[in-house]
Amino acid sequence: MPKITDSNTTRTTGFDRRKLHHWIAFGFGSGLAPKAPGTFGTLAAIPFYLLMSPLAWPYYLGLVVLFTAIGLWACDLTARELGTKDPSAIVWDEFVGFFITMLVVPSALLTESYGWAWVLAGFLAFRLFDIWKPWPIRVIDEQVEGGLGIMLDDILAGIMAALVLLIAMRVLS
Repeated sequence: MPKITDSNTTRTTGFDRRKLHHWIAFGFGSGLAPKAPGTFGTLAAIPFYLLMSPLAWPYYLGLVVLFTAIGLWACDLTARELGTKDPSAIVWDEFVGFFITMLVVPSALLTESYGWAWVLAGFLAFRLFDIWKPWPIRVIDEQVEGGLGIMLDDILAGIMAALVLLIAMRVLS
């Protein structure tokens, strides 16, 4: 468990519950998981994805763009306040990366009996690319700082995972 310094701030992560940008950057608290915060952040994104999935594609994409812009602000400000490049507890980038991954999954597939398989496949593909960080994700992760650096490597991981899902859909159809 994180150590509390007062009623509002967690010492081990720097999370301050009084700050909206911390709630966003820390994925509504999912990034406070003591182990594998990125995985917990991605898991926390699934219910939000399921709420968004029935939307028409342009609206879904619009939300992803909005969440990306919010993430650029919240992650940058939070990382600057914490004095670190990309704290592992910041997981809003995982939310957006997973949403990007799932852009290619038609909502009609989710209503099928195997719909959860696509959610699981998206989760696993995104986590693979986010953890593995193949080129150019690794370069971005190492060289781009601030909110853009925090968000961009997960955006690229989401795009690569989405391509894997597209290939899988093509092969399985």
